[in-house]
Amino acid sequence: MVRTPLTPWERERGERLGTLLRVARGERSMVEVAAAAGLSAETLRKIETGRAPTPAFFTVAALAGTLGLSLDEVAVLATPAEPPPGTADDTGRGSAAA
Repeated sequence: MVRTPLTPWERERGERLGTLLRVARGERSMVEVAAAAGLSAETLRKIETGRAPTPAFFTVAALAGTLGLSLDEVAVLATPAEPPPGTADDTGRGSAAA
């Protein structure tokens, strides 16, 4: 199965998620937070650096719970403004016009 490349909007959302988690983690170590969430430190590192911009829902839920964030907060704070209608990013997968 070939994965469709991420759009710039999706990449930005992943970067924002990583920044949000990194800030919420504060002074706690990556290893401590990852272990408390039931993840590997490498998985958390990839999410925080944007190398894993679309983590699974339950991964995000576990991190949010560990960091004291609500999923509503995460959704709002990690989501960039919607791209303008008719642009390549408005559907998240490019325009269908041909």
